[in-house]
Amino acid sequence: MTEATYTVEGMTCAHCVGAVREEVGELAGVREVDVDLTSGAVKVVSEQPLAADAVAAAVTEAGYRLVA
Repeated sequence: MTEATYTVEGMTCAHCVGAVREEVGELAGVREVDVDLTSGAVKVVSEQPLAADAVAAAVTEAGYRLVA
């Protein structure tokens, strides 16, 4: 298992958190997604390291922006 933390901009409510959690959670190999609304931190536990562009695409699909 591997763990990575990303920063997401634009989340303002619990619905935002759920949308990001759902989209990132659908990526292959993801086992856990923890989203902190206050800081914008998204911690992802996965079987293997995830490609940053895949995570960015999932966050974009949810309607938000991954900060590089």
